[in-house]
Amino acid sequence: MANEILKLRKLGIVNMMAGRVKAVAAAEDAPVKDLYAYRPNRLAAALHPHVQFLTVAEVIEHSPDMKSFLLSPDASRGTKSLAWFSAGQYLSVLLHIDGKNLCRPYSIASSPRDTLKGIYRLTVKRVEGGIASGYILDHWAVGTKVIASAPLGDFTYEPLRDAKTVVGIAGGSGITPFRSLAYAISEGDEDCDLILLYGSRTLADAVFSDEISAIAAECPRVKLVNVLSDEKKKGCANGFITAKLIKKYAPKGEDYSVFLCGPQAMYRFVDKELETLNIRRKFVRHELFGEYFHPEQNADYTGDIKASFKLTVRIAGEEYVTECPADTSLLRAMEAAGINAPSDCRSGRCGWCHSQLLSGEVYVPESVDGRRLADKDFGYIHPCCSFPLSDIVIDVPPMPGA
Repeated sequence: MANEILKLRKLGIVNMMAGRVKAVAAAEDAPVKDLYAYRPNRLAAALHPHVQFLTVAEVIEHSPDMKSFLLSPDASRGTKSLAWFSAGQYLSVLLHIDGKNLCRPYSIASSPRDTLKGIYRLTVKRVEGGIASGYILDHWAVGTKVIASAPLGDFTYEPLRDAKTVVGIAGGSGITPFRSLAYAISEGDEDCDLILLYGSRTLADAVFSDEISAIAAECPRVKLVNVLSDEKKKGCANGFITAKLIKKYAPKGEDYSVFLCGPQAMYRFVDKELETLNIRRKFVRHELFGEYFHPEQNADYTGDIKASFKLTVRIAGEEYVTECPADTSLLRAMEAAGINAPSDCRSGRCGWCHSQLLSGEVYVPESVDGRRLADKDFGYIHPCCSFPLSDIVIDVPPMPGA
């Protein structure tokens, strides 16, 4: 032990704290006038801004129900450059629809390096009954002002956790984070291999397929397999993404990570297939579900899906009372009533809507229950994925700036 302490002293580590105390004592008492005079503060603000003010620079139509929006920084409102992101992250977009504030998450489809060119790419597909997707597709145009969060989410490659090869499983618009990852790999910003199984009805529905195929042709670390359910095409797999298909393309005799992004129906099907492959839990990653809509599809749901309950919301010293049908999340009911509740991911992951359940009983689907044990013990829930089983009273944090 004495020898170890001697080594630390030679390195100056033992005396480091004493030096810091002296430096603090010698510093001026006057408040710092410019926090951004310090490089760490400038870097933190650049990478993790509280908000980003953007404008739509270009609109690309893929089909009547799917468009890509290229967003650039709006210097006139204070955003001079875009925050860097890791492939697989998303932006939470603030929308004002019929006098109500809504937040919706959308995966960033562009290459991380495009941020250096001042571009984020969001690809939006119309969701049946979806308020936000329809509004964006019908109203966003070149010049539209957009308010967004910093890049968020953890659907990203992490070498300390993930295997060297990622088997990506995408369905529909769930291709967007994989487009970003394919570019990041080909440009040298991510050190992994990607085998992408992309499920679509027809090849015409497989947006970005040609683009990712072109990346794969130039970069041997990226491979694309189109899996078509409604037609047969040369060079494409037919049917659905099964355990047999995953095993066919996954690396033999070594670990691999599985990243899934797509609709809930795809998750339910593929998760059952993955169980037969005995993949270690840490190697299976799910992107955000988007919003959970159908609690009655879970075997453990015991409520009356046709019922409706009274929802009492306490927020910022005010109290509101509204109705919440059993098949509607508490967050959606609050938004429908014009209550400005915070949200980002809408999938029980980010914790932004973290609220206290004061009375009543809720159902939370196990697949999206991201609460800690302490949350469950002390009665905290995520309204975005909680459904009423009785009359409810909750205490909700206010939306920043509301």
